[in-house]
Amino acid sequence: MTEVNLILSSNSIYQSLFKNLNSNRQWIYLDNKNLFTIGYLREKKIKKIFIPHWSFIIPKEIYQNFECILFHMTDLPFGRGGSPLQNLIKLGKTETKITALRVIEKIDSGPIYLKKGLNLNGNAKEIFIRASNIIEEMILEILNKKPIPKPQIGTPTYFKRREPSQSSISGLSSLQELYDHIRMLDCEGYPKAYFEFEKFIIEFDNATLKGDKNLKANVRIFKR
Repeated sequence: MTEVNLILSSNSIYQSLFKNLNSNRQWIYLDNKNLFTIGYLREKKIKKIFIPHWSFIIPKEIYQNFECILFHMTDLPFGRGGSPLQNLIKLGKTETKITALRVIEKIDSGPIYLKKGLNLNGNAKEIFIRASNIIEEMILEILNKKPIPKPQIGTPTYFKRREPSQSSISGLSSLQELYDHIRMLDCEGYPKAYFEFEKFIIEFDNATLKGDKNLKANVRIFKR
């Protein structure tokens, strides 16, 4: 019987990963949290659940009954918690690792299957596309080599999930900070970098930085 696995993602960038994997195995792609139930998974006879990007809690009854493998964009146990990409860029990081770990009750604390490096240059969309290619390799390695996940080693550090109000550019003091702020939010699912001005809200994306005196970006203006 052909093994059926699931890609669970709330970011459409990972649809390409699903299409690539589905060429030689039987896969299901799911982005609807209302369908993500134990009944649905049993009906579809799901074997493993791979989670490249998910913005919701994984129900206990699911991770206790199915092997749920999450891909987290930090070198765990460093950087457990929300908004890892944005928090990494805010810290000035240019490289990170994608960690494949098993979902357990405590967030981002499960045993680790493997890690692979990820460059953080470019905007968020570009980074997620690179991450998608790496995660595809990691999924195939997990399926083919069947690594046994090992407990995390080291002292954990934690990130907080960012709030929409933190997308404001007010308080930034350099063009480098502004560039990083715009690019780290430049992807679907994130509130764009913005500035409030009297009766208007100004949003920024597609930023480029040349030296320390020349920043260009697309601008959209909305009436408040």
